[in-house]
Formats: sequence, structure tokens, C-alpha cells
Amino acid sequence: MTVRILLADDHALVRRGVRLILDNEPDLTVIAEAGDGAEAISMARAEKPDLAILDIAMPRLTGLQAARELSRLLPDLRILILTMYDNEQYFFEALKAGASGYVLKSVADRDLVEACRSAMRGEPFLYPGAVNSLIRNYLERGLPPKAITDREEEILKLVAEGHSSKGIADMLVISVKTVERHRANLLQKLGLKDRLELTRYAIRAGLIEP
Repeated sequence: MTVRILLADDHALVRRGVRLILDNEPDLTVIAEAGDGAEAISMARAEKPDLAILDIAMPRLTGLQAARELSRLLPDLRILILTMYDNEQYFFEALKAGASGYVLKSVADRDLVEACRSAMRGEPFLYPGAVNSLIRNYLERGLPPKAITDREEEILKLVAEGHSSKGIADMLVISVKTVERHRANLLQKLGLKDRLELTRYAIRAGLIEP
């Protein structure tokens, strides 16, 4: 059986390189590409792939936000995170979001094909060399609680990208009043003053690229 893959990354060159790796394998084929998290969700609903490979840092919705939504909408879809971030928090967030594996772009040519096959077998793929320390740290400390809700994170990303309250309301199909309430909650919870500080926070949190 050929595994049908959706590939989401906001850099066309990265998508092309990853596609070359995958399409070179007889059992893997890329059937759709997306340039951001929201497009990935739309393409997945339309194309019904077997596997989604998502970058973390993308416009509109991050790969982690998209993974959460895809896990809810398409529970049979396997998800891999392909990222430049060798980051413990992202790794655990990816697993919580429903991802089957976490692959570093720096070693994609070595690990990605095996990660795809592992995911389709229902086995987790964790990048070599990091597993022991990540699991040990997790057992010792646990995950810090998230300061904000998933919806607030979604609003924060869109505010930081420069969208107006009206624009955000239209995108998320909610009222402007609801957007303003979430924004006020964000400022209060995070102890911030304005849009500029929200944007800086979003950059530090990896929701947008500087």
C-alpha cells in the first residue's frame, strides 16, 4: 500500500527537498502541499491523506495548532512534526497534540522515511539521541502548565501577525466582542500592556518567526 502524504511547510524550497526524499520511496507519495497550518487543515479535509507532515513555525496556525485540530477532525490521520527546533517543550506539545513523531530537519534525509513508516505502523518515532534525556526530564519535572488556553493561543498568534479584531473574528467565525475579550484576557494573564508586547511574547513562544 502506498502511503498518501500531506506536506505542510511555509518554505517552498523545504517542501521541495522533503518531497524529493519521500517521492523517492516506492511506498510513500506526497499528494498535497500546504504553506501554513490553516491550509493544511483544509487540504487534509479535502484530500484525506494517510499521513500529515507539519512544520512548527508557520503563518496563521502553527504546526502544533494544526495537529491538535487535525487529531480532532481526522482521528485516523497519522501526524509527524518536522522541525528545526530541538526543543523539549515543543516535543512534548507535539505528543500532546496527537503527533506520532518528531523529526529534526537537520537529519530529515536520515530519519524522515523511517519516521513515516513508524507512524503508519502505529509506533512513535523520537529523534535519536534525545529520547533518554527527554523522558528523564519529563519524569523528573512533568510539563509546566500552559499559561493560556488553545483558543487564546490562536488569537495571540493572529494578533501578533498583525490581523485586526475584525479580521480575526472573520477567520475564526466568532464575534469581534469575543476576540476583544480573549485579547484582554491574554494581556491580563501574561502581564502585558499592548500589541507590541503580545508580539514579542508570541516570538519567544515560537508562535511566529521574528
